[in-house]
Amino acid sequence: MKKTHILVFFILVAFACKKENTTKTPVKNVKNQTFEIAESFFFKNNDSSFYYFNKVTTTAKDSLQVAMAYNYMAVIQSDAGDYFGGQESLTLSLGFLNEHKQTDLACLASDYNELGLNSTYFKRYTEAINYYNLALKFCRNDAYKLRFLNNKALAYQKSGAYLNAIDIYNEVLRKISDKKEYARVLSNAARTKWLQNPNYNPLADFSKALQIRYLEKDEWGQNASYAHLADYYEKKKPDSAFSYAKKMYLTATKLNSPDDRLEALQKLIKLSPAIATKQYFQKYQSIDDSLQTARSAAKNQFALIRYDSEKNRADFLKAQADNVEKQNDILRKNIGLGVLILCLIIGFILYRKRQKELKQEKELEVKKTELKYVKKVHDGVANKIYQVMSEVENAPEMNKTILADKLEVIYQISRDLSYENGDMNLEESFVKELSKMLYAYSSAKTDVAVKGNDDALWANVKATTKNEVYLILQNLMTNMDKHSEADQVNISFERKDQQITVLYFDNGKGMQGAVRKNGLNNTETRIESISGRITFDTKPDKGLEIEFSFPI
Repeated sequence: MKKTHILVFFILVAFACKKENTTKTPVKNVKNQTFEIAESFFFKNNDSSFYYFNKVTTTAKDSLQVAMAYNYMAVIQSDAGDYFGGQESLTLSLGFLNEHKQTDLACLASDYNELGLNSTYFKRYTEAINYYNLALKFCRNDAYKLRFLNNKALAYQKSGAYLNAIDIYNEVLRKISDKKEYARVLSNAARTKWLQNPNYNPLADFSKALQIRYLEKDEWGQNASYAHLADYYEKKKPDSAFSYAKKMYLTATKLNSPDDRLEALQKLIKLSPAIATKQYFQKYQSIDDSLQTARSAAKNQFALIRYDSEKNRADFLKAQADNVEKQNDILRKNIGLGVLILCLIIGFILYRKRQKELKQEKELEVKKTELKYVKKVHDGVANKIYQVMSEVENAPEMNKTILADKLEVIYQISRDLSYENGDMNLEESFVKELSKMLYAYSSAKTDVAVKGNDDALWANVKATTKNEVYLILQNLMTNMDKHSEADQVNISFERKDQQITVLYFDNGKGMQGAVRKNGLNNTETRIESISGRITFDTKPDKGLEIEFSFPI
């Protein structure tokens, strides 16, 4: 059922993102080789496809192309059961789209439709309907509008708003021409009418839909029809219900759809004779365990791919920054030396001009000038450079931050000599860096959830305060990773009354051991430095909850 109603549509919508608006700016024009490699693996080898689409998001220059890549990644994640990951990718995709650009509308519609599908899976039907309304707002393709309407009707049906669903199904049935889609909507509409009125007989429409699916060789559709018929006959004719449930199971097995096999087995367990119930239950348990294991593995694989990509990108940017810093350092030294040489030349010219009258006096003055600058360079710059060189030589593992601080001192001295100001270092996005650090601790055994970390939260917060908060959370996350054995970590942020409150929780073994206490002592010290307060709540094997707050 999932494959029929969701997965096939995922594929169609992903293609809609590519093919719509081709009369103006074909999406094909923005593709690069990496994107096309990713597409070639799509639904053939999804791990490879996800890897290359993720690579597109970090290398592509075109915002629409990045949005499309995130859209594909969301499809792959949702199909593998990673719905939270899919929602995250869709949110990132929306961030690269502009509703005022015609070329972006197809992807906007696709993103909102898939958010609706995910919300339906989580039974957040009102939220799903709102997403479908946005998808319809941005959609310019009539065929896809009908599919969006079908999804919206399904959300109404599942929420119990049967009349709303029936109105939409009737509208779609009047307009739809594709036979497979017609059969789907017809069967869904009949089921909804029966749910709304148990006395309604949907068999004529169920049969018509099934016959169309037989003629069209639509096995996914046949699978859905068997499910509807099994549900209808469950109380009226249990033998017929059992027969359709068995057909559904055989079809789902042929289609290799574990979700549909599980649904069919649920029906067979309920309808089968007592002697057969055990074997169906054992099959159900085996498939369910395998499915959960496969989805957990896929979720972890996607997280690892993203982590490796982000790490490689961070390493590349750091190498670039280091190279720029080296070039700037060389430039600063050359400027200082150039200023010194210029001063000597000026002194020499002045000396030549007045040498006839004040030769001895000017020679002495030149020597004094030379000695003055040589002393400044020697004592203020050369000695400092030699000191840092010695420290680096004696301590090759010196922390790069410490080394940078020492070079900054030398730079300030050189700037005093040259009477020039250095370049300002612009701060990167703190929200992005903080999220990157927190999610870096997410692994196959530990799930990390972050809530409330956005630009509005950190508005007007001092850089020093943000730095301390970053180090506090980094210390807590490292402490968790080393000692807690937690499989769930939640961090939430709230800003209220000129104060920010951070709530940290992990479900590990609690605060134990001297190492754990020392780490938290360091955290308390940092909290005091930003005029904040902190509380701890922990019990052995019951997890650790820490709340700290500080003024803005």
